[in-house]
Amino acid sequence: MTERKGTFKVEFLKDIEKDVQAKWDELKIFEIDAPEDGSKGTSEEKYLVTFPYPYMNGRLHLGHTFTISKCEFAVGFQRLKGKKCLFPFGFHVSGMPIKACADKIAREMKMFGNPPVFPVEEETVPAVVEREEFVIKDKSKGKKSKATAKQGAGKYQWQIMQSLGMVDEEIAKFGSTDHWLEYFPPLCMADCKRMGLHVDWRRSFITTDVSPFYDSFVRWQFIRLKERNKIKFGKRYTIFSPLDGQPCMDHDRASGEGIGPQEYILVKMEVVGEMKGKMAKLKGEKVFLVAATLRPETMYGQTNCWVRPDMKYVAVRLKNKEVWVCTARAARNMAYQGFMAKEEVVDTVMELVGQDIMGLALSAPLTPYKTIYTLPMLTIKEDKGTGVVTSVPSDSPDDWAALRDLINKQPLREKFGVTDAMVLPFQPVPIIDIPGYGDLAAVTVVDQLKIQSQNDKDKLADAKEMVYLKGFYEGVMVVGDHKGKSVQDAKPLIRTELLSAGQAEVYKEPEKKVVSRSGEECVVSLCDQWYIDYGEEQWRNLTQQAVDQLNTFSDEVRKNFNSTLDWLKEHACSRTYGLGSKLPWDESWLIESLSDSTIYMSYYTVAHLLQGGTLTGTGSNELAITADQMTPEVWDYILLAGPAPKTSISKAALDKMKREFEYWYPLDLRVSGKDLVPNHLSYAVYNHVAMWPDSKDKWIQGIRANGHLLLNSEKMAKSTGNFMTLSDAIDVFSADGMRLALADSGDSVEDANFVSGTADAGILRLYTLVEWVKEVLADKSLREGEDNFHDKVFSNELNLKLTQTADNYEKLLFKEALKSGFFELQGARDKYRELCGDAGMSRSLVLRYLEVQAIMLSPICPHVCEHVWSLLGKEGSILNTAWPVAEEVDMMVIRQSEYLMEATRDFRLKLKNISNVKPKKGAAPAPAAPPTHATVYVAKSYPAWQCLVLDTLREMYKGDKDVVVDNKAVSLELGKKTELKKFMKKVMPFVAFMKEKVAVSGLSSLDTSLPWDEMKVLSSNISYIVTSLGLEGVDLALSSELGEKGEECRPGAPIVSFRTEPSVTLQLTNNQPHTGLFSVACPILQGDTVRNITKRLVRMERNVKDGSSVSLYRWTDPVLGPRTMPDLKTPLAGLTQIMENESFSIDLEKNLVKLEGLMLEKGLIFRIEQQAAISA
Repeated sequence: MTERKGTFKVEFLKDIEKDVQAKWDELKIFEIDAPEDGSKGTSEEKYLVTFPYPYMNGRLHLGHTFTISKCEFAVGFQRLKGKKCLFPFGFHVSGMPIKACADKIAREMKMFGNPPVFPVEEETVPAVVEREEFVIKDKSKGKKSKATAKQGAGKYQWQIMQSLGMVDEEIAKFGSTDHWLEYFPPLCMADCKRMGLHVDWRRSFITTDVSPFYDSFVRWQFIRLKERNKIKFGKRYTIFSPLDGQPCMDHDRASGEGIGPQEYILVKMEVVGEMKGKMAKLKGEKVFLVAATLRPETMYGQTNCWVRPDMKYVAVRLKNKEVWVCTARAARNMAYQGFMAKEEVVDTVMELVGQDIMGLALSAPLTPYKTIYTLPMLTIKEDKGTGVVTSVPSDSPDDWAALRDLINKQPLREKFGVTDAMVLPFQPVPIIDIPGYGDLAAVTVVDQLKIQSQNDKDKLADAKEMVYLKGFYEGVMVVGDHKGKSVQDAKPLIRTELLSAGQAEVYKEPEKKVVSRSGEECVVSLCDQWYIDYGEEQWRNLTQQAVDQLNTFSDEVRKNFNSTLDWLKEHACSRTYGLGSKLPWDESWLIESLSDSTIYMSYYTVAHLLQGGTLTGTGSNELAITADQMTPEVWDYILLAGPAPKTSISKAALDKMKREFEYWYPLDLRVSGKDLVPNHLSYAVYNHVAMWPDSKDKWIQGIRANGHLLLNSEKMAKSTGNFMTLSDAIDVFSADGMRLALADSGDSVEDANFVSGTADAGILRLYTLVEWVKEVLADKSLREGEDNFHDKVFSNELNLKLTQTADNYEKLLFKEALKSGFFELQGARDKYRELCGDAGMSRSLVLRYLEVQAIMLSPICPHVCEHVWSLLGKEGSILNTAWPVAEEVDMMVIRQSEYLMEATRDFRLKLKNISNVKPKKGAAPAPAAPPTHATVYVAKSYPAWQCLVLDTLREMYKGDKDVVVDNKAVSLELGKKTELKKFMKKVMPFVAFMKEKVAVSGLSSLDTSLPWDEMKVLSSNISYIVTSLGLEGVDLALSSELGEKGEECRPGAPIVSFRTEPSVTLQLTNNQPHTGLFSVACPILQGDTVRNITKRLVRMERNVKDGSSVSLYRWTDPVLGPRTMPDLKTPLAGLTQIMENESFSIDLEKNLVKLEGLMLEKGLIFRIEQQAAISA
């Protein structure tokens, strides 16, 4: 980000924000309760919007803020539409990250002291990049934990905290989880308040059992889910320490914190050829090489199987008597996942090396080749997968580079005992079409990057990222039963088919190496676990109904929901380590952090009545209720319309809570990142259906998902320094400056981009808006009276933008709302101001514009708009006003204005082209006098032959501009018309021109005349045209005066002809001290008046702003006057003012100027009567 020259404007906006926020606090403007009668049938509709409560192991960053802003802008607009709006905000602390970080700090203090002195480690040489699967990130699968993701470059947790700007004394306190819960939520709340969020903070809380009311709510939810058979107990995959004989949670690990299981599909490739050497002992057995893949959809393109010649492998016998070949490490994982006859014991048949299984003939599923062979690849990793790798050279750059090496290098084949028949017949198989890369993406990208061999590691890594990501998100299958489907849709279906056919198995291993505290490498084991039975048929079908009625604001998001429902199955909902609520029926388990976050939006409806103004709810509340009184039956009464419970809580208190819930629910809008669709958001829809199966009116109404946020076109990352917290952004850009840039960052599910330059430009726009409001309110020259043409145009444009902006806000298209409701409206205002010229703007219209502008912008920039509201003398808060009612828009007036602007722009371009005409080669450049006048020619209608063409085209389009009108058919039809014979050379170019106009502007382009008086529009705006072109005068004439040349002139497309009138130059001198003005050589034309000359002076001298403030003087004595020493005390002595009714004449032969017959040889004096007209 470039450094600013000053911060005055930012500080100006921040001062406004402080004052406005104080006003809002005093009014308690965001504290909203349900009406006393609880009725939704009142004149005020309700609107409940939520954002996934953020995890409190750090401050909010700009990515969080981007998603939050969508809620904020939506609630701001809906409030203006007259709805009672609620935007609550909680804080998530459940799960492992905080506990793990606190334990790490405590452990580091124990091991290295307080403050700790860490050992200095020698730098290590990076390992060679080896062949491994590229993982498409999915938050519902194994990935970095939030704690791991936030680490940045620091190795120790203490160092990470130091990178956040904390001192050692403060960091030591974070050895306790309680301090995390006390430290970050208040900071987050303070940052959000500085942003000006429309949040009812009374309803805020933190999760886990430290918040007893929320804890009782979560426990109630799980009791009811279990009763409804949604929660079950069974085997689940987890990280496991064989030496310790138990699951290895994060706090039990020496390394690998935050690492979870990674799922692979084991593709079974059966040995079908002769087995030699060591493998001969397995003759008669069913032997398979098993390859771990994350991309089952690519199995259609297998050409061979890779093994590493020097790698150690084992042949192991499974409980189904099959023999599998893989690495010992993979076999060890399999032993804990139910593959072996004896649990946790590997039945090793023999030990092998890769060369022992080289050249084996295999039968592989889905590939078009009946037999493929094992071939050598030297870069296979030992600590990933099974050591056996499928080869898909059409879509894997690694595979194509290695296969190409074998095809091209016979010595390489001979070295590993591979025959030509095992390699040469096998070519890449097209399986996936990827936009930009075709159906052989790997081949294309390897060629593009000029990759020479499989040893070009860096280039191959780049190629993999290019192909795999684009292939997953944009690829379309071109083979198999799922031809035509996207890769995202086909992948889970192909996975299921392979598993059902027995051609593959599910296999899991740690995403990365995990070492327990006992020093042993961990495996993934199937362990007993509580899980939520997502995917159960009846539940899934009901959830599909909920998705079908859901407003997703995007076809892609709906598609992702439907795709998720196709594959989503059981989800483990319990764990033994971390923070959270305990399972009500087995308190040795904690409820997992994604599982306690599905219907908590309903808790917001009553939170303000229970929390008592604290995040933990441990104080007293207005209903005098304690957490132990909130029994499952009480929650049933409040949230499920259950029977009246037996409780000591008063009926009035129960009914008040029930009234709040019934009024605010369902949730109208949930805003989140798109990566939460496959997990959190789908879980939320599932759980709402489970808790309210017979009440569709309680299901979530709308979910808007957005992409990630880039910062200045780059991914945000602490490690690169391209990172910004919410607090930092407000410091640098102000709250409204930041909010404006967030709105402008993007609306789609694609990644958005926060641009610092946009924020800086926004700051200037907002500052300028406030200053302009002050100027307008102080301006006494604004026009009163009837509206003129420009008033009508601006009024209609104002109404049009008002309608467009409301539509954009409703669709949650905030970038478009900002464009139509601020940028384009300001452009319309500037055009209006320019067109009004000396006549001035209408006072009533400008004041209406200011009011409408403030209201339309207020959802995005509420502080500045609140300040403008006060400047306008309005009572109360702008947040409590109503969205303006748009008057009917007269598009005819707007089109007339667009015509005027387009015609004037075209005239300017032609004038510029005339001025830039280059002399012919070899000719001496003669300085040409610039044009002084122009004649604009207007066509009332097309010539008769063109009208005939237009009528014919209109018939051929048949009322639909999208109809394909073939030129050959047009030519044939027009050739029949005798009236056109002498114009045939012109006919088809005219047809082509008009077809282009139809494509852009519609069938109205074929009208033979305009629906308004073109001449009248131009004549009423002649002064604007003159000023815009910088000419002395413009005449209007009909194109018929040009004869045949006038055929180029069409209705709506006037033509212009420029000319230069003769002139004589006269010296104009300013005799005022300290003005910065001296002498100007000014041309004088025949018949000029004072008005003509002063307007010309404004164009020539940039420091003269207003021609009406200029007076002209001549010397009373034309001979002695110029020779007299001027006296500053009497500057007008010896001068005579020239009156408006006097005119100038010129004598071109003598190059002289006369004023009413008086010779002006020595020039004139000009004076600025108002100093305000002089540029500062």
